[in-house]
Amino acid sequence: MELSRAVAALLLACSAWLGCVQAVTLEVKEGNSTCIKAELSASFSITYDTISGTGTAQFTLPDSAAVDTGSSSCGTDESLSWLVAVFGPGHALGLSFSSNASLYSVANLTLQYNLSDSTIFPGANSSGVVTVVSASVGISAPINSTYRCVSPVAVRVGGATVTFSGMRMEAFMPGNDLSTKESVCSADTTTTTAPPTTAAASTTTAPAPTPAGTPDHGTYFVKNSNGTDCLLAQFGLQFNISYFSKSQNKTVQDLVNLTPSQTNASGSCEASRATLVLTEERDTTLSFTFTLNSTTNKYHLSGLSLLAIWPDMTDQFSASNTSLEYLRSSMGRSYMCKAEQTLIVAPTLSLNTFSLQVQPFGVITDQFATAEECQMDQDQMLIPIIVGAALAGLVLIVLIAYLIGRKRSHAGYQTI
Repeated sequence: MELSRAVAALLLACSAWLGCVQAVTLEVKEGNSTCIKAELSASFSITYDTISGTGTAQFTLPDSAAVDTGSSSCGTDESLSWLVAVFGPGHALGLSFSSNASLYSVANLTLQYNLSDSTIFPGANSSGVVTVVSASVGISAPINSTYRCVSPVAVRVGGATVTFSGMRMEAFMPGNDLSTKESVCSADTTTTTAPPTTAAASTTTAPAPTPAGTPDHGTYFVKNSNGTDCLLAQFGLQFNISYFSKSQNKTVQDLVNLTPSQTNASGSCEASRATLVLTEERDTTLSFTFTLNSTTNKYHLSGLSLLAIWPDMTDQFSASNTSLEYLRSSMGRSYMCKAEQTLIVAPTLSLNTFSLQVQPFGVITDQFATAEECQMDQDQMLIPIIVGAALAGLVLIVLIAYLIGRKRSHAGYQTI
C-alpha cells in the first residue's frame, strides 16, 4: 500500500511539472445535451498471478481513452447513469451515478482489465478479461455543482487500486459545461484554527455531536404463512450515513443507532430468497435480502436498502445495493459474528453490526441452528490459543531443563 501511494504521488508530481500524465476529458451525451462530464487523471496498480508467483502492473489512464457510447448512458428513473471509458486492448473504467433531490454520488466503480495484454501484464499465468467492482468510492456532491478533488484519492477494488487525481466532475448536468459552483473533497480541504484575538470576545460554538455509543441488541423474526418462524435475526445496528442537513446547510456524516424497542420487523420467506424489513417509527425502513444458492447450499446477504426521512434531512434519503456478498453461511446453519463489522452499502451509507447472528433459511424451531462464525471471531479465538500454547511450551522447556540439571547434579559421588 505504501508503494502504491508513493507511485500515485510521483505520478501526480509528474503530471503537474512534466506533463507526462495528462488529464482526460470524458463526456456522456444524450442528443446534443451533456449529462456527465469528467476531467481527471487516473493511475492503476493491479496485483496478478504470474508463472513464477505474483506481479504488480502499474499504468495510467492514457489520453487516448474514449467514452464507450454503447455502455455509457444518462440513465432513467429506473436505471443508473453510466460513464464508461475504454482504452487499450480490452481495458475499461466505469463509474455509475445515482441521485436524490439534493445529491448525486458515484454508486459503483467498475474496473475491467485484460490479462492477455502482455505489455501491461507480462508473464501472466492466465488470460482473459477480469472485472472487479467497488461500491465504496466516497464521491458525492450537491446537484448542480462540480465535484473537485485535485489531491490523489485511492480506491481499492478487488486486487487493484485506482488512484484519481486532478478530478473535476459533474453528473445530472443542467447544461453542457461544468458548474462554476464546486464541492471540494476533504483531501483538498485544510483547516486551521486561529487563536482568540481578545479575551473579551464572546462567541457561541455549536456543540459537537454526541457519540452514538454501542447500539442496543434487538431480536427480530419473520413468520411464514403457517405462523412458524422462517427467519431469525439478533444484532445491534448502527447507521453510518451522509446526508444534507437543514440546520447546518451542508452535507454531514452521522452515526445513528437503530432502537429495537421502536422497531417492527416484517418480511417474507421463499425457497431461495428471504427478506427482513425493519421499520422504525415510520421514518426509517431498512431492508435485508438474503439469497440461497441451491447448487452449493450456501446463502449470503445479497441486498440492503434504506429509506429514511429524518427531521434534519432536506429530502428523503435513499441508498441500496443488490450485489453484496456479506454474511455467508451454509443451509441449515446460522451465521454469527460477535465482533463489530461494517457492511458497506453505498458511498453515503454503511452499517455497523454488533453481536450479530442471523438464519434466513432452514429454520426448524424458534432457535438458531449451529453457527458458522465469522473470520474476525475465529481470529480472536486463535490469539489466546496461540498465547496459551506458547506459555505451555515455555513451562515444559523450563521443567525439562530443571530435570536434566537435577539428574546431572546426582550423577556420581563426590570425594570427601
